[in-house]
Amino acid sequence: MNRRHFVQQTALTLGGVSLFHQALFASRLADDPYKMKMVRDNVGVFTEKGGTIAYLRTKEGWVVVDSEFPEQAQHLIDALKKTDDKSFPLLINTHHHGDHTSGNIAFKGMVGHVVAHENSLKNQKAVAEKAKTEDKQLYPDVTFSDGWKGKVGGESIRAYYFGPGHTDGDGLIHFEQANVLHMGDLMSNRRYPFIDKSAGASIKNWIVVLDKTLTTFDNKTIFVFGHAFDPEKITGGKEDIKAFKDYLEKLLVFVGGEVKSGKSKEEILKATVIPGVTEWQGDGIVRSLQAAYEEITTGK
Repeated sequence: MNRRHFVQQTALTLGGVSLFHQALFASRLADDPYKMKMVRDNVGVFTEKGGTIAYLRTKEGWVVVDSEFPEQAQHLIDALKKTDDKSFPLLINTHHHGDHTSGNIAFKGMVGHVVAHENSLKNQKAVAEKAKTEDKQLYPDVTFSDGWKGKVGGESIRAYYFGPGHTDGDGLIHFEQANVLHMGDLMSNRRYPFIDKSAGASIKNWIVVLDKTLTTFDNKTIFVFGHAFDPEKITGGKEDIKAFKDYLEKLLVFVGGEVKSGKSKEEILKATVIPGVTEWQGDGIVRSLQAAYEEITTGK
């Protein structure tokens, strides 16, 4: 059976499924460079290049969380409009990093508001000014400090800020009715995280942020992760968050012990494993060690 006939026959079997879900199913079968899947109700996720994007479909239009890069953002926009040609009332950024905000510019002229934590805006501007890429930015026009609330269609959306973690401007974005939480890069699933000390990251408080996340949201919450070693595991539950919290705790204990024993920075950065850590993978262990060393030796 050729691909065309397979898609046609498969679509016929989906008669009881909404046209919206049929369209997204077809997009997964197509030879597209990206992947889209539904998470719960009208909330889905998009991945191609960069941090995970979440999207919400409402009767009033689309809400998007994070934007990857311009090309990828355009792929998302085109795919969503093919399923439901509605407007984009809100674009929300979890934090400022380019693989989450560079695609903002693709929404210029079509999005109602861009929302982010005030430190995310500060950091985005600082990076753009240094790189002389101000003309390629679409900055947030709505910012928050402790939190933010909004409503689009029948969905209440709430942003939480529990202090510095991955950066000093990471927001947690909760679709309350669907009970789906986008954690941005506050959660790196089984992949060594980037700890951006230049943007105010704090490993010690990151652990606190994860603790607050575990107590604030219930066991039915679906968590969306900014990155994962296995690209299929960009969503998960509380056990994944607990495992990441354990990684950060063991990182601080290990580096702290090495510093106390008198080892040099160079010696510490040569470590290829962190005692007790078995699940985290990738090529970013040196970045974790470097950030932990800086935090322990400078106290910030």
